[in-house]
Amino acid sequence: MLPYPGGRHPRIGFLDGAVDPQRETKISVFTPWDPSSYVVIDVPEAIWSQHGLLYLAHTHVPTMWTKQNVTLEPLEWKRTNSGGANSVEPVLTMERVLPNGVVFGARAEPLTNSVRMELWLKNGSKETLRDLRVQNCVMLKGAAGFNQQTNVNKIFQPPYVAVGSPDRARWIITAWEPLHRAWANAPVPCLHSDPKFPDCAPGETQRVTGRLWFYEGTAITNELARLSMAR
Repeated sequence: MLPYPGGRHPRIGFLDGAVDPQRETKISVFTPWDPSSYVVIDVPEAIWSQHGLLYLAHTHVPTMWTKQNVTLEPLEWKRTNSGGANSVEPVLTMERVLPNGVVFGARAEPLTNSVRMELWLKNGSKETLRDLRVQNCVMLKGAAGFNQQTNVNKIFQPPYVAVGSPDRARWIITAWEPLHRAWANAPVPCLHSDPKFPDCAPGETQRVTGRLWFYEGTAITNELARLSMAR
């Protein structure tokens, strides 16, 4: 797991929906079966509240800040050694303070066969934030055998969204909770298990958690059942 370096677009298609993608929220995660094959996780890609779009990791539709001609300075991931006993590499963290005092951050911890993720949001504004929808994206352009521009190779079993190899013997799975929407965008192509923060009063902090797994085997239904039981 490495910070995504930028310099090349992480999508195949729907490029007009992600102009000038920022690298500050993107992580490259390499598959265990092919060291040259990887997915790019955008965490977060976007955050909404009842007032509109709080944050967007590229240029597409206007955010609260672009409407006010406010430019957010670029950030970078930080590496820490605060992972648990099962961590295999340093943990990546990021934090951004928005102009209205709202602060959000992300944490990604690589494990043996998965990545454990967390998003948090602290409300430094003077009113309760509601309808805090998050969009997290797992982009498949760099994952050989998984990057067909179709949803036929995908399984939707909320909160799980999975994409399979052509022989259905290898799988990439993601899930976030509490879940808002499970879907996929075929032209990109990508996976989405998008969470939603609980309403957040002034001074409060809310969290959502997610995971990315790699699975080798043909019993994907059993594997999703196993993951559900392990939650």
